[in-house]
Amino acid sequence: MATAPASTAIPSPLPDAPPPLVPRPAADVVIAGGGPVGMYLAILLLQAGVSVQVLEQRQVRSAHSRAIGVHPPALESLALAGIAGAMAREGVQISHGEARSAGRTVARLGFAAASARYPYVLTLPQVRTEELLKERLQALDPQALVRGARVESFEEDGPSVRVHGTAGGSAFTSTASLLVAADGARSSIRTALGTPWSSRLLPDTYLMGDFPDDTSDGPLGVLYLEPEGIVESFPLPGGLRRWVVHTDALATDASAADLAAMVRHRTGHRLDATRNSMLSAFGVRIGRAERLVRGRTLLIGDAAHVISPIGGQGMNLGWLDAAAVAPLIAAALQGEPVGTRLRGFERDRRRDAVVASAQARVNMMLGRPLPVGVMALRNAGLERMFRSPALAGAVARRFTMQ
Repeated sequence: MATAPASTAIPSPLPDAPPPLVPRPAADVVIAGGGPVGMYLAILLLQAGVSVQVLEQRQVRSAHSRAIGVHPPALESLALAGIAGAMAREGVQISHGEARSAGRTVARLGFAAASARYPYVLTLPQVRTEELLKERLQALDPQALVRGARVESFEEDGPSVRVHGTAGGSAFTSTASLLVAADGARSSIRTALGTPWSSRLLPDTYLMGDFPDDTSDGPLGVLYLEPEGIVESFPLPGGLRRWVVHTDALATDASAADLAAMVRHRTGHRLDATRNSMLSAFGVRIGRAERLVRGRTLLIGDAAHVISPIGGQGMNLGWLDAAAVAPLIAAALQGEPVGTRLRGFERDRRRDAVVASAQARVNMMLGRPLPVGVMALRNAGLERMFRSPALAGAVARRFTMQ
């Protein structure tokens, strides 16, 4: 690995929080970030006999339902952590998707051939996915995850890296062989390293909400391709359905009634705004780090690459990062030369991020408003394309990250 800066400072801490567990003074690997990607990597490393310390600056996990889609390759990887079965039992298994426009079906896409073991996209709220990961992590090591712990600086010292921070108002230092940044799109580790980061805000904005599912679509994902912009509809556990609409601008002040009105206008479906259980407006920013490996520090997940949430590939991409790097970390700690393999990891993960980002941008392009006549011509072309089993299969594989 290349040499990292002698000492790297990270700016201002968060406000004080209740005292957490005390971080260990030493571990094989310190992971900054205890979200779904950081916890998953920790599980894989613990199963390989590697000691870990996961430092999460938030005291409490967000209860907001963000990412919901889990694709077949990610389920295959999560099976290695022993939680894919529980997720599959609790989630909704979407084996087919359908595109509609002006009250008729434009295309139907099946995922049955995408994976022999998991021939579907699974929907499960991120809060529940994180709970299952936390339970598995604590079963392997009850002290691995420390909440309320903020990394403030780190430096390399020969074969180790010293990580300094605060937890519960007290300073700590943890020494490890490697530091992994899984601390999200605004990664303070990446910033402190000075790793070049290219980022861009895209013009697309969306409004989404969860409502009781009173459609007859069951476990079917539906895309409504309408002139005013796309409406997406996905089933969730507990008899809910998530609705996502493309908006003209970021609708931070919109209400559930506003979202229901957009859905009714574009699709004809009536939502009961009084029974809305989640509402969120969001824009789209994409970004990519120039390097994922620097000295004894690795970047994974959103710290390494941020893609559009449309298509639900971001969290999955992070899990695949973790699955790819975990065996390399274990091998390096056993004294094996892994420099070439790490360079391959960096190349392959950057490539896969480019592919996933391109797919997400295609998804967004299909959802943008179009004049009625242009929309009709575009949809007619899609209808002809999906009559070809080969083309439909290729789209299914790309959509499910195969």
